[in-house]
Amino acid sequence: MNDSVHAIRELIHNSRDILILTHVRPDGDAIGSVLGFGRSLISAGKKVQMVFPDGFPASFNHLADGDDVLKKPADGFDMVIVLDCGDLGRMGKILDGHQPDLNIDHHVTNVKFARFNLVDPDSAATSAILAEYIPQWGLPITQPVAEALLSGIVSDSLGFRTSNVTPRTLQLAGMLMEHGANLPKLYNRALVQRSFESSLLWGKGLEKLQREGRLVWTTLTHQDRKDTNYPGNDDADLINMLSSINDSDIAIIFVEHKNDRVKVSWRGQPGWNVSQIALQFGGGGHAAAAGADIPGSLQEVMDKVLIATNAILK
Repeated sequence: MNDSVHAIRELIHNSRDILILTHVRPDGDAIGSVLGFGRSLISAGKKVQMVFPDGFPASFNHLADGDDVLKKPADGFDMVIVLDCGDLGRMGKILDGHQPDLNIDHHVTNVKFARFNLVDPDSAATSAILAEYIPQWGLPITQPVAEALLSGIVSDSLGFRTSNVTPRTLQLAGMLMEHGANLPKLYNRALVQRSFESSLLWGKGLEKLQREGRLVWTTLTHQDRKDTNYPGNDDADLINMLSSINDSDIAIIFVEHKNDRVKVSWRGQPGWNVSQIALQFGGGGHAAAAGADIPGSLQEVMDKVLIATNAILK
C-alpha cells in the first residue's frame, strides 16, 4: 500500500489537466468524492474538470463548486481519475474505451480497471479513503474539501450506522470537522431534509410496497416521476427507508428508466450479501447495499430479480 500511495502521489504531481469522473446517477459519496478531490487538486494549482453526465443533483447545491460541474468533458486532459465506481459499465459511454489512470473506490466488487487502483472494501466510503490519503499526497484539505468529503462519508454510512464504520471513520470525520466541516448541517442536508417532490415520489413507491416472507420491494415508474415533478432519475433514497422495515432481511426497489432498462437497488440486513445477487445481473456494490442496471421491461426485470433474491433467502 505504501508503494501504491507513493506512485499515486507521483502520478498526481506529474499531471496538470485532470478529469474526474464517477458512476451514473451519482449518490452522496460519489458527489462528495468528486467535489472534495477536485477542489483539493484545484487548490494545489491543477486544472480540473469535474464531470457528472446526469447533471448535478439539486439536493447537494449547498456544497461548494457544484456550479463548476460539467456534463461532458472537454479535450486536453492528461490524467483521468474515476471515483466511487467498481467497473466501467457503471459509467456509461463517457470514456469511450479510454482506460482511466487512477481508480479510488471502496466497493468489494471492484474489478480494478485503471492503471493504478486504490481500493479499500473495508472503508466506510470513498470519501473516507480520500480524507485519509489526500494529506499523504501533499494536497490541501480546505473547508470546501472537508465539507464535501464529510458529506460523502455521512451519506454512504447512513449517518455512521453501517457495519463498516470503525473508530478510524470517526477519527477522519473529526479531522474534517477540525478543517471547518459542519457535521450537524451536512447530516441534516444529506439524510433528513428532502424536497416536496421527493416526498411525493416516496408516496408513490409506498403505495405499491409489497412483502413476501422476509423480502420487501416496490417500484417507481416513469409516470411516477412525471406525476410528482421529481427531477431526478433515482429513487430519492426511498430504498434506505425500506431497509428499516422490521422483520425483513432484504429490501429492493425497481426504478424504471428509458430504453427498457431498470435500475435495481438492494439493501440487506447483517448476514446477507446482496452484492452477490447484483453480480448475477452485471451489477455490484457492498454486502449490505448493491445495485444493477438491468435490460428489460419493469415486469420482466422484477420477475427475474425476485426469483434470484428469493433463492438466496431460501
